[in-house]
Amino acid sequence: MEQSNKNDNFIVGFVRASHGISGEFKVESTSGEYEHFASMKEVALRNGKTGEQKPFPVEYAEVGGRDLYLKLAGIDSPEAVQKYSKWEIVVPRKYACPLHKNEWYVEDLKNCALVYEGKDGLAENSAPIQVGTITDVMEGGSGNLLEVCLAENCDCLSSDVKYDSNGKIRTVYVPLKDQFIGKVDVKNKIIQLMHLWILE
Repeated sequence: MEQSNKNDNFIVGFVRASHGISGEFKVESTSGEYEHFASMKEVALRNGKTGEQKPFPVEYAEVGGRDLYLKLAGIDSPEAVQKYSKWEIVVPRKYACPLHKNEWYVEDLKNCALVYEGKDGLAENSAPIQVGTITDVMEGGSGNLLEVCLAENCDCLSSDVKYDSNGKIRTVYVPLKDQFIGKVDVKNKIIQLMHLWILE
């Protein structure tokens, strides 16, 4: 699942080790796929810590075995590669890895309302309730986790569930799996929660 930074630009990979003496380097793809790199004409390298960003024309992208090697104009030595080690490779949305069924970009999931409309002790015909807001997507041991900031005005959760010991709104993590998450509507920024107990 590819991540995004501001302005709808996507982090498609990271600069890893230098390869050879010409400035070519190994790429770690955030999606695990490499085919979409072939269509890129220009990328930006971005320092994830400082936010510094520099554009570079792409000379070529080459797959070797299970690895991808990228050569950018202006990076012409192993020493130059070292300068950008661990920097993010950032591209506009159109160059991001194509989505398959039931896949979404992280940025599209952020700020979606997490909505519950089941029973769990509520009236069968009650209106959908926003129980929280998706703030991020994290990698977990068995898959991706939705980071959820619980809604302060959600009456379906007890106050001890919504607040931590310091009285602050709690953040919880919900597995992005069919048994916990129903319909995902990124266009209308709504994600359906299947069970309230997962928030406890």
